[in-house]
Amino acid sequence: MTALLDTGFLLAVLDEDDDLHQACVDVLLAEPRPILPDVVLPELAFMVIRELGYAPLITFLRSVLDGELPVEITLPADLERSIEIMEKYRDSRIDFVDTVIAAIAERLEIRTILTVDRRHFQIFRPKILGHFVVLP
Repeated sequence: MTALLDTGFLLAVLDEDDDLHQACVDVLLAEPRPILPDVVLPELAFMVIRELGYAPLITFLRSVLDGELPVEITLPADLERSIEIMEKYRDSRIDFVDTVIAAIAERLEIRTILTVDRRHFQIFRPKILGHFVVLP
């Protein structure tokens, strides 16, 4: 079984001063080959540059290029499902990246999401998966 990565989780991994840093690092090290949804990259880049600077982002991107994290490309069907999720949960103010991650998880039949945003992923009810397992 594998997992999908969310932005806040990766930010916590990269930021040694984050309260959840060690918990996220431990989960990441225990998870065999987690998958990086492509929509996470722009959001993560913005946050890392703003909070940590360019050096950690460059190091992270080089690790992605070296194959340490496989990247999953968002398909048109994922965007369509993302819209459905946004419509269904609009009162919860779920963000776009989270809805795409949920759509990709459904398509790949992945139940585990590595995120610090427990609330949104615990609200989702995936079509065939029952519920998401949210770590840490």
